[in-house]
Amino acid sequence: MTTSPTLPKSRQQLILAVLMLCSLLIWLDNTVLSTTLETLADPGRGLDATPAELQWATGSYTLAFATLMFTAGALGDRFGHRTVLAIGLVVFAGSSVWAAYAGDADQLIAARAAMGVGSALIMPANLAILMWTFTGPARSTAIAISSTSAGVGMAAGPVLAGLLLDHFWWGSVFLVNVPVVVLALIGIAVLVPNFRSPEPRPLDPAGMLLSVTGLAALAYGLIRAGQVTAWTRIDVWAPIVVGLILLAAFVRVEMRSKMPSFDPRLLAQRIFGGGNVALGLLLFAVAAVTFYNAFYLQGARGYSPIEAGLAGLPTALGATLGAPLGARLVRRWSLRPVTAPALIVAALTMGAYGLFGLQTPLVWIEILLLVQGLSIGMVLGPVTAALISSLPLDRAGAGAAVTNTVRQTGSVIGIAVGGTIMSIVYRRAIEPSLGDAPESVQERARISAEQARHVATEIDRPALARAADDAFIHAMHVGAACIMLIALFGAAVLVLSLRPAEKPAESVHEPEPDRENSNSVTGAAARPETDGQTARKGDVVSSH
Repeated sequence: MTTSPTLPKSRQQLILAVLMLCSLLIWLDNTVLSTTLETLADPGRGLDATPAELQWATGSYTLAFATLMFTAGALGDRFGHRTVLAIGLVVFAGSSVWAAYAGDADQLIAARAAMGVGSALIMPANLAILMWTFTGPARSTAIAISSTSAGVGMAAGPVLAGLLLDHFWWGSVFLVNVPVVVLALIGIAVLVPNFRSPEPRPLDPAGMLLSVTGLAALAYGLIRAGQVTAWTRIDVWAPIVVGLILLAAFVRVEMRSKMPSFDPRLLAQRIFGGGNVALGLLLFAVAAVTFYNAFYLQGARGYSPIEAGLAGLPTALGATLGAPLGARLVRRWSLRPVTAPALIVAALTMGAYGLFGLQTPLVWIEILLLVQGLSIGMVLGPVTAALISSLPLDRAGAGAAVTNTVRQTGSVIGIAVGGTIMSIVYRRAIEPSLGDAPESVQERARISAEQARHVATEIDRPALARAADDAFIHAMHVGAACIMLIALFGAAVLVLSLRPAEKPAESVHEPEPDRENSNSVTGAAARPETDGQTARKGDVVSSH
């Protein structure tokens, strides 16, 4: 590993460990919540949350995360990435305590949004510090190593949540964030210099306001469609139209800015833009299928939280193995031949949820989840490393924010669309089974399968519970087919964006042009070294 010209190798490795702990915190929280959704929907053990409220509990976090990251990147360039990272951790810990003691679904949604603010401050600063700390091939290696924290979080989160839910109340799953934050803050104070850009950028309040309100309006319209089971109502299509207009205005404002915090011009580049769109579509699909899986395992199949957490381990194991495996294969065969087929496989595994039923053997589910995690890891790790390694060092905070904003936007839209498809199809499927039930029972059963099972137990009507399970399975099948198509479209975008560049006339007879072009695109060993050294020659690193 090539060492930094300013920091000893041992300190670099310790800084990387601290940054991985911060990244682990975010992934841990995401997976912990997915295991808790079924409990939160329970009228007795949880908050009696409706599907729409659970979508907002998940989506409010991702919404704040997605829309504030580019502002957080600018803050880091101006005040120092270590300072912003530490503030983000404190906000995350405080809002985690708030979420743990939320008295109703509305309070939980607000607390989750505050946690998203903390994550938005953490992630760009985390990546920027990594890029300042490492240079050349060491930077690509560090990014690949750091990405394994996602797999660790995916593995530990569901199991940890299951253990806590089996022994404590649901709020305990949020309190687990606090000790992790304390450890990370100690490491930051002792090890991490306060890197900052030599040319601070404006904070862009207009862009932040337009992006937050635009994405919030869009998400509201999509989730509202699931509540009213119709797309033609004005309270559905009007917020969607307003959201799209506001987001278009946001892009226009950023295009006209001399120093934008979120630079849409980067997305106009075929490789950087296409790669980010592909990752955004993949995260769209991952968020939606994860939302389904939480209710499938615990609700329809009746697994306990710990059993559901253990059942999800193959996904985490696959993602952990997939990132380094993908990196090695990319070094041998280049980016496109590895990541495009992996994304296609990931899409097909998501579509295979359409084959799951109430009696599907667990072993087949586990095999499918292992393949799914492996293929996702082979895409996320190498593509992210390639895109981040191509960024100029003096735009580290804002450039990394572009990549993460697109990915988180894909997640929040995936939750909104996936949950809405499930709600609409479920209500239509359960309706024929409600004909002779009292009106109050019908109203509760239409809300969700969780509510239908609960009221079926209250009135001793097992047929209603079975009908709810069948309606949910049907809704999951329809949703899985839609999610698969979205992910396949992402694979097509990735193939097109990573296609070899046009060969100049004089190089027509050069051997293996694809390999050469692909390596120049993927941020292979030679390129990050050049980029990192060029950027460092012209920059002044400020640390305190």
